Amino acid sequence: MPRSRINGNFIDKTSSIVANILLRIIPTTSGEKRAFTYYRDGMSAQSEGNYAEALQNYYEATRLEIDPYDRSYILYNIGLIHTSNGEHTKALEYYFRALERNPFLPQAFNNMAVICHYRGEQAILQGDSEIAEAWSDQAAEYWKQAIALTPGNYIEAHNWLKITRRFEFE
Repeated sequence: MPRSRINGNFIDKTSSIVANILLRIIPTTSGEKRAFTYYRDGMSAQSEGNYAEALQNYYEATRLEIDPYDRSYILYNIGLIHTSNGEHTKALEYYFRALERNPFLPQAFNNMAVICHYRGEQAILQGDSEIAEAWSDQAAEYWKQAIALTPGNYIEAHNWLKITRRFEFE
């Protein structure tokens, strides 16, 4: 039984009903409708911490979804799961793939920066200042892109860039 039919609380049931109505009335192909159903089920599983189930649904959604913009959000969510699982290399790969399809995802740039910053911090702990500096510089580049897309957001990143003198602000 699809996850969308077994959601237990009132809000999930209401959202599922609204989504099902929209799927019936919006003029899209059956493949796109199926892709959306898998995407929605993946989001539901992800919110419950069922990452394996969420990934299965997202992979099926990417197989069916043809719109690059919609695919970007599916790929972004796959990246989130890999980040949560500590699989940073895979996460970066999926964030890159999402940005190839939609270069206006500041949250993908931010998450990539967080991973790079973390790797920089790990390099410092290992005593490798050269590698730490390279990771920190890469984090700065990603945060600059996130901030450029959404000025006023990512205040902590903005402050870090300013403190580390990696970005001059007007």
